[in-house]
Amino acid sequence: MERPNMTNRLCVALIALMIASVTVLASVEVKSPDGRFTVTFDVKDFGVAAGCPCYQVEYLGRPILADSRLGLELDGVVLSEGMVLVEQTTSQSDSTWKPVCGERAVIRDRYNQVVLGLKEAKDPGRLLCVTLRAYDEGVAFCYTLPRQPGLKTARVKREVSEFRFSADHPAWATYSGQGQYQRVPLSQIKAGCERPLVVEVADDLYVALAEARLVDYARMKFAPIQGVRHALEGRLDGEVVCEGNNGELLTTPWRVVMAAQSPGGLLENNFIILNLNEPCAIRDTSWIKPGKVIREVSLTTAGGKACVDFAVKRGFQYVEYDAGWYGHEYDPNSDATTVTLDPKRSKGPLDLQEVIRYADERGIGVIVYVNHLALEKQLDDLLPLYKRWGIKGIKFGFVNVGSQRWTRWLHDAIRKCAEHGFMVDVHDEYRPTGFSRTYPNLMTVEGIYGDETRPTNEQTLAYAFTRMLAGHADNTVCWNDPRVTQNSTYAYQLAKPVVLFSPWQFLFWYDRPAAVEDTPELEFYNHLPTTWDDTRVLHGRIGEYAVVARRKGQEWFVGCMNAKETRTFDVSLSFLDEGRSYTAHVYSDDPSVATRTHVKVERRPVDRGTTLQVALPARGGQAIRIAPIGR
Repeated sequence: MERPNMTNRLCVALIALMIASVTVLASVEVKSPDGRFTVTFDVKDFGVAAGCPCYQVEYLGRPILADSRLGLELDGVVLSEGMVLVEQTTSQSDSTWKPVCGERAVIRDRYNQVVLGLKEAKDPGRLLCVTLRAYDEGVAFCYTLPRQPGLKTARVKREVSEFRFSADHPAWATYSGQGQYQRVPLSQIKAGCERPLVVEVADDLYVALAEARLVDYARMKFAPIQGVRHALEGRLDGEVVCEGNNGELLTTPWRVVMAAQSPGGLLENNFIILNLNEPCAIRDTSWIKPGKVIREVSLTTAGGKACVDFAVKRGFQYVEYDAGWYGHEYDPNSDATTVTLDPKRSKGPLDLQEVIRYADERGIGVIVYVNHLALEKQLDDLLPLYKRWGIKGIKFGFVNVGSQRWTRWLHDAIRKCAEHGFMVDVHDEYRPTGFSRTYPNLMTVEGIYGDETRPTNEQTLAYAFTRMLAGHADNTVCWNDPRVTQNSTYAYQLAKPVVLFSPWQFLFWYDRPAAVEDTPELEFYNHLPTTWDDTRVLHGRIGEYAVVARRKGQEWFVGCMNAKETRTFDVSLSFLDEGRSYTAHVYSDDPSVATRTHVKVERRPVDRGTTLQVALPARGGQAIRIAPIGR
């Protein structure tokens, strides 16, 4: 399991006291530093089950979760009832840290915490620690199972981690990492519901249930609690084997409850997921570089060099070779140490090392795709070889997810990539839980129904305030492809990489450079950064619209995306610096513009006192770059 952090050490320090303790303590209350959140812990009776650890949560004095049970059930051992509270240790923390590739330049990590020592009321008196944290952005809990007499090893069969709501609120549910969201009442949610799960408690109160620090454990999803109305429990993808170290058998991932007065408030606070992970484990991160990526679709030497030239012209940083360069990705005989084209994808020729040399001379990095079959079989051989070739990053394809075995394998693979100086993009069903704080070479992941799957605007705008709470997502943004006009407009596409965060932004997903017309609005992508110093949600409603402003240095970028109804928004520029003049470069939909993309480009002087009128057609969007005059 993971190396123990401060929370784990506090748990271990309680063990000696707990073993001898006979005093039963009263309920415990923890408030967030700003007082918005209150989490209360107690041991209560639930029907025929006595001595059940439970918690409840309030936000701004309003109930979020009613009494909800906590505990672990092991192989033949139940630590979710018949328990007493015998010890507690409180602490506070307030620090800041700087992400390598983030949505904000500095993150504050501030919380109040209590570590609770629970003991079986009857012999043999086995022990369990519950850690509760109250942040200004939400609350979180995890379990630590200490080493103790009579319990040297254990298998977690079930977590009793409940989330009991007081009414049948609507929620946005999906059942796979790349699934479609539906707004349904809590009573209609089925087993296998993905996290994060956003619940609308009221027009001005939104709650998100999430998971953080999933590294060596089975994934949690949500399921209804049988016989309990509008209540959910966390259900694991298989049992967890507790091998233990440093005085403990295991510490679980964090279970997270966020709340805000709007969907945008949740998105602005999504850094709580990162805060619940261990600090950066990579001493020198200077080689970790965000950037824009074009995928090479022809699998040829000429195509690769054309993409390199395109990247240089457009201010991109990477070219990616996707499936097929080393053979059929699902043929177990395909060898990812060789360049052996899949004839169904390309006739070549492809001299990959020549493309890498050409790219490196021009300051462009090359990323290669490798399917999980080859990764599982060849990873330890691939990493030193790819280092010699000069590859900068690896895109993992169709990785196995869910069980403890595959969760451990994936995170070990990311660590190994870091040791060899490789950045990583994990595709398909995997959803992040904040590991990129610890290993920031994890540049992006999929776990989203991206452009290649033709999502509607409603789906993409649902992801913006649900899936994106988990962190970065590779949306595989298209440009020339018919997918664009089937669902949206070109101004909407320009806005997408601002709204949907990813340190590696894959743009022009299906496009060859020669087919990309040099229309004026593409200058927006030329200037677009992929990491940010500040993030603000100006307007947002799940599945309907988003207006997000992000700053990099002295420049601001605003992405506006709209679903089916025509809308106009007032966008105050009060976030700009006082006393400074700016130019707003506005890219909007206009059918009268005589280009294939019908995007109008306007420039106007603005300052902190300006309010822009942003008119969005149905399924349309707008992108805005705001730069100090002279830039």
